[in-house]
Amino acid sequence: MADLTVTITEAVTLNGSSRGSTNTLTVTGVDDLYHRIITCPASSETRLVDFHSSVADATVSAMDVQNVKYIRVTNMDSSNPLTLGLQVDVGEDDTAADSSASILLEAGKSFMMGSPHDGVQVSDANANMITNLVDLESLVVQPAGNVVQVEILVASVVA
Repeated sequence: MADLTVTITEAVTLNGSSRGSTNTLTVTGVDDLYHRIITCPASSETRLVDFHSSVADATVSAMDVQNVKYIRVTNMDSSNPLTLGLQVDVGEDDTAADSSASILLEAGKSFMMGSPHDGVQVSDANANMITNLVDLESLVVQPAGNVVQVEILVASVVA
């Protein structure tokens, strides 16, 4: 087992004054890590990772949804954005995604989240905040017209 230390530092000098902050997160007891740099073809959907209640019968990139504590996806391209899809298992039944949310991940930017278990929800019914969260089923990316490299790191703690 190991500790994962994540440090985020923002630094800016505005009107001669230094602003910004440093925040550190430590995830203790990490004993399962999925780390990969993936070359994603232009205009094609690429599946980065799956989250399931059991990884025994799942894909090679599957992680146990209840044990994952940290997820980071970074667009390593210097100029091209991509669309990051959060595939949501609303039924929490390990079959397939029931809905999806998409966000733009600009060149050089990262997306981070903690646990995918009861960690997300989407609704097209209205614009109210939803607090009854469900499981993230997978993460997929789709670059526009250019090949883009993506880095993914997922840290898990076996309960």
